[in-house]
Amino acid sequence: MGLLGMMARTAVVAGTATAVSNRVSRRQVGRWNQKAEAQAYEQQQQEPEPEPQPAQQQYAPAPPAPAPPAAAPAASTNLVDELQRLSTLKDQGILSEDEFTAAKSKLLGN
Repeated sequence: MGLLGMMARTAVVAGTATAVSNRVSRRQVGRWNQKAEAQAYEQQQQEPEPEPQPAQQQYAPAPPAPAPPAAAPAASTNLVDELQRLSTLKDQGILSEDEFTAAKSKLLGN
């Protein structure tokens, strides 16, 4: 097998590995999101009904709604998955040290 054939084979293997890794990551994040949504729904169902307020307080502004608790874990998990994927690509020699550092900085917002 010539050099060109080996390069083509390596490109196909690397592309397939990346596609599989991305699909696994997306499925995993989807499962985590479903689980978090189910937990939030159960928690919402378990909260007691608010008591009716007297007529004098009828026009008081409502307190701000709390942020949904499920958003933070999915974002941080996705970030961890992406960093692991970049590290794997660097270890395989697909990314150079400079490319890895630049991509990592971009993910971390630096």
